[in-house]
Amino acid sequence: MQYFIYFAILAIGILIGYWFRKQQALKNVASSELKAEKIINEAKSREKQVILDAQEKSLKIIEESKKTIDSERKDVLRQKEKLEEKENFFSQKLIDLQDKQQDLYEKLNKIEEAKDKIKQIKQEQIEKLEKIAQMNKSEAQDVLFKNAEKEVSESLMSRINKLEREGEDALEEKTREIISSAMQRMASPITNELTTTNVELPSDELKGRIIGREGRNIKAIENLTGVEIIVDDMPNVITISGFSGIRRHIAKRALEILIKDGRIHPTKIEGAVEQAKKDLAIDIKKAGEDALYELGVTGFDTKLTQILGRMKYRTSYGQNALKHSIEVAHLCGLLAEELGANTAMAKKAGLLHDIGKAVDHEVKGSHPEIGGQIAKKFNLPEEIIDAIENHHEDKPKFLMTLIVKAADAISSSRPGARNDSLEKYIQRLEELEKIAETFDGVNKTYAIQAGREVRVFVDSEKVNDIECYELAKNIAKKIEEELKYPGEIKVNLLREMRVIEYAR
Repeated sequence: MQYFIYFAILAIGILIGYWFRKQQALKNVASSELKAEKIINEAKSREKQVILDAQEKSLKIIEESKKTIDSERKDVLRQKEKLEEKENFFSQKLIDLQDKQQDLYEKLNKIEEAKDKIKQIKQEQIEKLEKIAQMNKSEAQDVLFKNAEKEVSESLMSRINKLEREGEDALEEKTREIISSAMQRMASPITNELTTTNVELPSDELKGRIIGREGRNIKAIENLTGVEIIVDDMPNVITISGFSGIRRHIAKRALEILIKDGRIHPTKIEGAVEQAKKDLAIDIKKAGEDALYELGVTGFDTKLTQILGRMKYRTSYGQNALKHSIEVAHLCGLLAEELGANTAMAKKAGLLHDIGKAVDHEVKGSHPEIGGQIAKKFNLPEEIIDAIENHHEDKPKFLMTLIVKAADAISSSRPGARNDSLEKYIQRLEELEKIAETFDGVNKTYAIQAGREVRVFVDSEKVNDIECYELAKNIAKKIEEELKYPGEIKVNLLREMRVIEYAR
């Protein structure tokens, strides 16, 4: 019974709870419906407000658009009125131009008519004149011209002759003025180059060491340099003789190296000669650069500068070739300045006019031909090439060649500048060497003893001992046939077999 009561109470509690839960749910539903209805009402009111606002904005936009359209319409109307005014103005102008054009056409027609009348009147006058003179127009012109020519020919010829004489006198006077001005402004010292060079010694004891046992040292120096060493009674001095300035300089420099070192024997001599050749190459380059610096000339290739420097050791009729070229370059610059020509190019042409002499011992041909080939190789201007090739000719192509020719003549004609006998002597020595070099197997040739001896070095692999005798005879015979010389010339043929090996 007790359990039943519990169950009844529990069931009643459940029913009561369910009822409360249902009432609460109904309240919540009613509340939600009220909220939803409220939200819907608010949304509808907002929608109405938005629609009202949009309608107001639309009305404002429509009104503003109407105002803008009205303003633009007024502007268009104003522009249209202006265009109509301009159109009317141009139409009136066009009508005026058409009227003027018509007037011009009428005037042109009248002018053409007047021209025709003038031609007709002129033709009638010519016909009347021809009838009166009994000749046509061309015949009358011929008579008139002949009479005029006859009357003025004599006066014209006398006037022409007078002008030519005055022109020649003026040109001659101007030429003398230009040349004398250039010669006065360019006064360089004159020095003649000799064929001997002196080497000073600290003491006479060195002479014996330079000569060496049985003369082996002095022979080695002479054979390697191609000069003649003269040891005489002059105290503390030995003399180097040779027509080539380069050979004399190499021999002098080699002796200076040997004297400074103190050890003199064939091996040291060979090393000194090699060092002297290297020093000479540096000195040649410096001489070329100094010449360019003195003249203010630029744009020369390094190899061309070295070729130019070789002229320091070349003479022409006893005159140093490089000094002569520098002097000619200065004179060319002065003459070009007077004549209004290119001064820089004139200096270059004058400096290089004898460039062929730097290598004419090694290359066949005259120095103008060799110089022209060198200039073409270094792509020098055509005016400079013509000046080099034709400065001894009478038919130059350019004014620059005439300037170089005049400057060369001025430099060469200075009193004491050149020595003809010395040049002929050097030329004879050069020919003596060249004759010996024409034979096969010959390596080097040196003319010494003032041309009384020629030393010929042959290739030991091409010429044997027996053939040396025949070769010496042939060289001597050819010298007899081709050269003219006083006394006799000694042909000294040398054949040396040198074997080199190293112990390692």
